[in-house]
Amino acid sequence: MFDFRKLRIWQEGQDLTLRIYQLTRSFPKEELFGLTSQLRRSSASVPHNIAEGCGRQSAPDLLRFLTIAMGSASELESQLLLAQGLEYISTETASQILPDVERLRRMLTAYYQKIKANLPDKHD
Repeated sequence: MFDFRKLRIWQEGQDLTLRIYQLTRSFPKEELFGLTSQLRRSSASVPHNIAEGCGRQSAPDLLRFLTIAMGSASELESQLLLAQGLEYISTETASQILPDVERLRRMLTAYYQKIKANLPDKHD
């Protein structure tokens, strides 16, 4: 339906995922199947769901996958706050990455609203 690679939200989601993978390389080994895995999966879920939604044949499908991506962005934020609380990441690192997560979530919301506004009104 849409070429996801041209979307800024996909590009930023992909960049954020790469940053999360880099960040979690320094996490304790005992977190490999815990918080490390959760952070990586939730971050990757954002661009993956954007891509999958764009590959579907309808705007309602795209909206559904954008909703999932928004949920994954919220999950990522919560996990980063946990990592900060556990002192796996510094307050400085958290203050650099958390605003990017919030901005990505706002971009997803705006894109969702744009797609939804262009849907034909079912009450006609």
